[in-house]
Amino acid sequence: MSKYVTKDSGKREEYASGMRRDTQENKPMFEFLIPEGVGYKELLITRWAELMARGATKYGNRNWEKANSEEELERFKSSAFRHFIQWVSGETDEDHAVAVLFNIQAAEYVKGKMND
Repeated sequence: MSKYVTKDSGKREEYASGMRRDTQENKPMFEFLIPEGVGYKELLITRWAELMARGATKYGNRNWEKANSEEELERFKSSAFRHFIQWVSGETDEDHAVAVLFNIQAAEYVKGKMND
């Protein structure tokens, strides 16, 4: 027997073909993270992935995932705040918007590791 289960809300959506599915109600809608009409290169998620690629080249693949201490958590938070201020101030020397996202992601990751 598999360790996996199929979750069931108890509600169904029915289609003209006869197909039935559990509803999308109260489920994450990742498709809304990508705004319509924005080109691939301009998408925030593409720019974020490009930042991650540059970081992997500079520091090694998934290097940031090694962080596990309060000191590293504070570094990510400090960097997120600094990049946020630079973004708000209109600085364009780096992609400060995605740097904010990365540092928040990394801080949340470290907080999770520290709480486990």
